[in-house]
Amino acid sequence: MERSLVLIKPDAIQRSLAGQIISRLERKGLKIVAMKMLHMDKDLAQRHYAIHKGKAFFDDLVTFITSSPLIAIVFQGENAVQIIRQMMGETDPAKALGGTIRGDFGIDVGHNLVHGSDSPQNACQEIDLFFSAQEIFDYDRDLDTWVY
Repeated sequence: MERSLVLIKPDAIQRSLAGQIISRLERKGLKIVAMKMLHMDKDLAQRHYAIHKGKAFFDDLVTFITSSPLIAIVFQGENAVQIIRQMMGETDPAKALGGTIRGDFGIDVGHNLVHGSDSPQNACQEIDLFFSAQEIFDYDRDLDTWVY
């Protein structure tokens, strides 16, 4: 089974959308195997967004993601990365289709509610930034026999 990191960003927390976002992903059949709320510090934000270092928007991105608490979640399921990316929609909510998280709730590129890993390889690296092995749970769900 594939795993992906999802961050429910500060704007989603401030707008009370966390429950709806998590619910959509669970209803798709994805399983939560780790979850925590945290206030990301600057060091973690810079490591998480290291791929964007040197770009014009990097400092604004770090400032935004550290501005308020967020929820970090590890979802597990077949093709979890691809499914989550499709459910999130385009990065720019103005271009995201209705029915996607960003298409339904997003405001602008800087306030697009949610982050999801973009590949299984990056998911492993991102998960390691936010969770120790002891914080990730592998368990059986009766539902899985119906989903997979």
